[in-house]
Amino acid sequence: MLLLVAALGLARGQAADWPHFLGPTSDGISTETGLLSAWPSGGPKVLWKKQIGTGYSAPAIRDGRLVLFHRVKNEEIVQAFDVKTAKPLWQHSYPTRYRDPFGYNNGPRCSPLLTEKHCFTYGAEGVLHCLDVKTGKPVWQRKTSEEFQIPEAFFGVGASPVLEGDLLIVMVGGQPNSTMVAFNKDTGKTVWESVGQKTWEGKSAIGWPGEPLVRWNSFEKLASYATPTLATVNGKRMLFSLTRQGLVGMNPKDGSVLFSRWFRSRVNESVNAANPVVSGNRVFCSGAYYGVGSFLLEVGGDGKSFTEVWSTKQRRKTNRRAEAALEIHWTTPILHDGHLYAFSGRNEPDSLFRCVELATGKVKWSREESWRAYTTKQPNVYGRGSAVLAEGKLFVLGEGGLLGLFEANPAKPVELGRHQVPELKYPCWAAPILSDKRLYVRSEDYLICFDIAK
Repeated sequence: MLLLVAALGLARGQAADWPHFLGPTSDGISTETGLLSAWPSGGPKVLWKKQIGTGYSAPAIRDGRLVLFHRVKNEEIVQAFDVKTAKPLWQHSYPTRYRDPFGYNNGPRCSPLLTEKHCFTYGAEGVLHCLDVKTGKPVWQRKTSEEFQIPEAFFGVGASPVLEGDLLIVMVGGQPNSTMVAFNKDTGKTVWESVGQKTWEGKSAIGWPGEPLVRWNSFEKLASYATPTLATVNGKRMLFSLTRQGLVGMNPKDGSVLFSRWFRSRVNESVNAANPVVSGNRVFCSGAYYGVGSFLLEVGGDGKSFTEVWSTKQRRKTNRRAEAALEIHWTTPILHDGHLYAFSGRNEPDSLFRCVELATGKVKWSREESWRAYTTKQPNVYGRGSAVLAEGKLFVLGEGGLLGLFEANPAKPVELGRHQVPELKYPCWAAPILSDKRLYVRSEDYLICFDIAK
């Protein structure tokens, strides 16, 4: 069970909430100030640490509550704590039989989404819950694996839900045309279903040899592990979903498809897992499997057309050996002052930490962070890490538990501090979260809160 080490001292109204995946603006960027500019000897101060269940789900914080989604034995557990005292507030649990077919952990992958009234969670088997955020009592539930025709996923369910007005939008992955589904957030009733066979059949398989037309099949997987991105583009609200087949631009109100761009490895055993990054009217996407690389699109004024600004595919037409600027597996890059900061590489031996100019795809700097696959020794590198940005600094968690601090500097990598967290071991695949000058990181069995106030 959870073990309390120390209590938090958050006063109501002072905390900068982190209410869902990648924070208040869904991009891993915080507006907090007054943070450490270097690590003290021995690393930042630990305020508390908890032994937790398994999973890759980052916690969420809102209105003085920290909500953790994890698995203990054969139950998925949603657990809320008072961040002022770290006292447990409520717990909701339910049975799960999920087993990862590739041997990864069996816990939930998706982060909780918190509103003033509700807590939404999406489990590894596709159980979608709406709970009362103050009590943990169930409001409604949808068992998507039973209600939709969903082919078995590679690694369970992994794209976190997003909220647009009264719509909870979820990457369900149902055949034939229910990749994306919107539910009424208060009742759980289905509002619209969209994306699938109608979207892709007959479209060009961009990047595949000869770029053949897509021939649909009923066992094709549709869901990816990339959480959708909501943005205002050319004055209109749009939903960008990087599905298994590729990027789809949509109207979030009714689910209508505005445009689509194929982006999938031709090897079946592959996934898309990095969220689309939107800047103005441009959208960046990246993948790590079998050379798909990255691309940047510019969305037309009508929202239905696009032009390709640059792509790995395009560059390899003139140079077959052209290196991809980024090949991102599961982390979402941080965009700051026109530059992307991200960890590139599919596996540990491929790991690079890079800064790439968004407009051109030019690599500004690249830093080796690889280590030998399947090694049991804890490496002194970040591997494929995750980061959040605040005050022009990148707070980095490496997949082996190395906690780092970097300047967001496009000229060169400037490391301000590194600390191997003793309790954290590979794999640490949940992104850090930042709230009220406290940095929270998790592994498969620990959740740790650091004081990073200056």
